[in-house]
Amino acid sequence: MIDFRYHLVSLIAVFLAVALGIVIGTTQLNQPILNDIENQVTALEKDKRSLEDRTQQLQAELDTAEGFQEAVAPTLVAGALADRSVLLLAADEEVAPETVELVTALIQEAGGSVSGVLRLRPEYTDPSTATSLQNYVNGSGRPAGVELPEDGDASVLVASLLSQVLMIPPGAPAPDTAAISSVVSGLSSLDVLRQESSSVAPANHAVVLTSGEIEGEDVDTRTAALVELVRALDGAGSGAVVAGDGVSARETGLVGVVRADPALAAAVSTVDNVETAVGRISTVLALGREGQGTSGKYGTGDDTQPVPPVPAAAQ
Repeated sequence: MIDFRYHLVSLIAVFLAVALGIVIGTTQLNQPILNDIENQVTALEKDKRSLEDRTQQLQAELDTAEGFQEAVAPTLVAGALADRSVLLLAADEEVAPETVELVTALIQEAGGSVSGVLRLRPEYTDPSTATSLQNYVNGSGRPAGVELPEDGDASVLVASLLSQVLMIPPGAPAPDTAAISSVVSGLSSLDVLRQESSSVAPANHAVVLTSGEIEGEDVDTRTAALVELVRALDGAGSGAVVAGDGVSARETGLVGVVRADPALAAAVSTVDNVETAVGRISTVLALGREGQGTSGKYGTGDDTQPVPPVPAAAQ
């Protein structure tokens, strides 16, 4: 008669057999698996070294290309902005001072001058400041002779005010510099913009510099305020260029928003790689073409030209 001890011994024997089988099986499999893993690691290390070498090669080529572009830039833009003045307006805090300096230098190489540098603060597009802006523009902030739209929100009114005091209308006298000083000082006191140059004078053209996408709450309202300013600056002077980085050409970036508006894109030139030498060349050449009534989209994005046509004098 089979008793409990017999079953217990049988179960122990079965478990021992399974354990022994596992030990023997894994011992036989361990070495091939280990070899395969080591081979994969070796291959990955080789790929990593190859990618690092390729990255270094591409960076060296990029540095060489950038150096070449910097070297030929003065020749390519020579005379493109002869006797023309340009207002530089940084549309956000992220635009690097170095970008402003490099664009300024190239405008001067092209025979032009920078009339001043202004930077918008986030409060400029903040809906919460709309009432104070509207009160200022309709009150003490409006210089004599400035006519504003009869209907329009604060962004339309302040854009109209700024464009009329900052830009020189084609074939018309330049605005009074006292009006510029008054408006810039007043808006600075409202913390909506900041003057970054020693002085600001009327300009023929405007370059609106931007970086990244428009973020924060009320993105649509903030975007609309910037678009109104771009439109006003372009219409009041001899043409404007919106220049930013690749991210700014996305759907919610200022360059991208301008390009998505057919009417505005036909009037205002855009550049999506101003952080590079070729982008700055495009910005300056685009200003020259704006003076001739021609706008374009330049850079590396979809449906763009690498650079505007180079003036015949520079070829």
